[in-house]
Amino acid sequence: MQQILNQATLYGIVDLGYTPAEKVAATTEALLAGGVRILQLRAKNVPLPETKVLAKLMQAMCRKAKAIFVLNDYPEMAAEIGADAVHVGQDGGSLEEVRRIVGKDMLIGRSTHSPEQALAAQAEGADYIGFGPLFPTGTKPGRPAIGLQDIAKVHEQLPGFPIFCIGGINGTTLPRVLQAGARRVVIVSWLLQQADISGTARELIRRLHPEEN
Repeated sequence: MQQILNQATLYGIVDLGYTPAEKVAATTEALLAGGVRILQLRAKNVPLPETKVLAKLMQAMCRKAKAIFVLNDYPEMAAEIGADAVHVGQDGGSLEEVRRIVGKDMLIGRSTHSPEQALAAQAEGADYIGFGPLFPTGTKPGRPAIGLQDIAKVHEQLPGFPIFCIGGINGTTLPRVLQAGARRVVIVSWLLQQADISGTARELIRRLHPEEN
């Protein structure tokens, strides 16, 4: 899983705020077919039994595709279903406690909103971080955008560490994000709303690997 994480540049999220439960399988399949190799289920305000059913479905699909399945929140559920990774926010408790729950082998991601939080997450044992939101985003309403000015700084401070920039990134804003120094991104609502999710994901990954074009 660590090798897959190190190679991943586009992080996908199946967010139930944009994807109804009955379309989770089709959306997951489309993202995986487009080359996404790290994929999260975000199920805010969804009953836990329904979340568990969808998480198990996505875990099986990701495993078949040799992709990382990430459960947002719920370390106990992640441990129970054998998820590849769990992602927690700044209010998700200490990573030491999360590690105690999920064991030594599961990947742990942490949301960070400043270089200081990024450094703290890495020091605390996170395997990767989300860094943002760079722009205002409907996925996280009310959270102020942090802008692009710290992207290069945080990459300099954490060389080689998986940093996924997130928040309001789409086909139009991506060039600015890459120019600011990002190497990996999370794209949620814009990607989920594309008519051709697989084709759009493939194009995004191509843009994230300019040296191969």
